Amino acid sequence: MNYQDTLDWMFSQLPMYQRQGVAAFKKDLTNILAFSKELGFPERQFKSIHVGGTNGKGSTSHMMASILQEAGYNVGLYTSPHLKNFTERIRINGVEVPRDYVVDFINDYKSFLEQQGLSFFEMTVGMAFSYFAKESVDIAIIEVGLGGRLDSTNIIAPEVSVITNIGYDHTQFLGETLPEIAYEKAGIIKENTPVVIGEEQEEVMPVFKRKADSVNAKIDVASDYDFDYSTDLLGACQSKNLKTAVATLKRVQGFTISEDHIEEGLKKVAQNTKLKGRWQILQQRPKVICDTAHNSEGLQYVVKQLGQEDFDNLHIVLGMVNDKKLDSVLRFFPKGATYYFCKPDIPRGLDQRELRKKSEGYNLLGSDYESVKEAYEAALNKAVESDLLYIGGSTFVVAEVI
Repeated sequence: MNYQDTLDWMFSQLPMYQRQGVAAFKKDLTNILAFSKELGFPERQFKSIHVGGTNGKGSTSHMMASILQEAGYNVGLYTSPHLKNFTERIRINGVEVPRDYVVDFINDYKSFLEQQGLSFFEMTVGMAFSYFAKESVDIAIIEVGLGGRLDSTNIIAPEVSVITNIGYDHTQFLGETLPEIAYEKAGIIKENTPVVIGEEQEEVMPVFKRKADSVNAKIDVASDYDFDYSTDLLGACQSKNLKTAVATLKRVQGFTISEDHIEEGLKKVAQNTKLKGRWQILQQRPKVICDTAHNSEGLQYVVKQLGQEDFDNLHIVLGMVNDKKLDSVLRFFPKGATYYFCKPDIPRGLDQRELRKKSEGYNLLGSDYESVKEAYEAALNKAVESDLLYIGGSTFVVAEVI
């Protein structure tokens, strides 16, 4: 198989949560443990930091990777989902895994993957761990895909576990209440391993403390610190992510990280790691901004940030997935904007007409379009130089524009 054939097989042959939703969710770690054994337990061959939580996982992970790169280390970074290219998920020092490696890896293990019935995410995690071991990374930042306790990444023994925050997302898998969701996220807390909690949330801290006490893990709360750093990542939420990243690296043993490394790493996150889609400015006049925030907590930050921008009229290209609880997010969007409703080009994409009708109940008014491209073009045609155009609601909408 060539590279495109390989991707087609990975995406279509086996379940993938980002595209299919509930059908891809696995109830235990049996498959990834079997795959790890088949691969020779690659996750045991490098040090790691495990990053979970509801919002800010990606930004926090990229910040830490950038700082460690500035300190001169060979740094692996595993994140999901990707925006444009599958290879974005697996990077070393900002460089994506080669396509040839993806092809060779799948060809080498295709029979095992088929016989074992691994999910897209399970095979991708195995690929990442194998690549990091092969390339002898000094440390890898591993972002949780979904939840924590049953996530395929949860076979590592990290130097530090990180939980950024807890919010309402993926409730069909993780639970309907914050403590229930926190229980799943707390599954990445390991025995005798430091854990950093990004935000002290009264409703869920008892869950983390019980888990940490049961495995003798010391908790640090990043929001208790007052760090005087700045970052190139834009958006109000990044100040919290910055604290979490720095607090975590201060707990990592055996690595030399100076104040200069922290300062430079935080200022060059996008350059060092090639991060995209976090309050990313695509053009000026009219100013066009996209952001991958897709749940109520993240979108609250986005809407607050939009209110601080200077513009005459606001245009919003909006698309979502069909398992999103719309009532929990639509109520945050500004009513004075002009909306361009669209459907991201994935099986889970929510029909643009349904999104428009539901949005009208919140007095969010506009037109619907068959594709993200059509909605974006319509918004650009209507906006004048003094207007602001925002694109979001789903990672997949942002991916199609970027």
